[in-house]
Amino acid sequence: MRNPPVEMEPEVIEAEMVLPTYLSFKKVQMHEKYPKGQARGRHWKHLKQIIQAENYQNYPPDEPNYVNIESPPSMNPCKKICDITGFEAPYSDPRTTLRYANTEVFKHIRLIPNESVQRYLALRNAQVVLK
Repeated sequence: MRNPPVEMEPEVIEAEMVLPTYLSFKKVQMHEKYPKGQARGRHWKHLKQIIQAENYQNYPPDEPNYVNIESPPSMNPCKKICDITGFEAPYSDPRTTLRYANTEVFKHIRLIPNESVQRYLALRNAQVVLK
């Protein structure tokens, strides 16, 4: 025998949950910060828009800007890069003067023959005669 279908209670169907328009615990309310119709967040400009907005004809030619790529050399020291992996290298081998990032690379450097070490140093323009 089947049970007859249970009817839903009318209070549950008719009840609507009403949320407040603002939350009292938030410092800045979203509806105050972004009114309806206003775009949210930051608006990014493309390079073409920046170039059109700026008047680059009045700038001196030696001053770096978005139009020219020339700029003065950096005053910061250049980073030392591992000759084997390409990661930042805080260490250098005293025997071969190759830079390395960790102990695994150091073990690999010690196994490299002198001809290969000279090739690595030539890539860095730091040729040293090894004894």
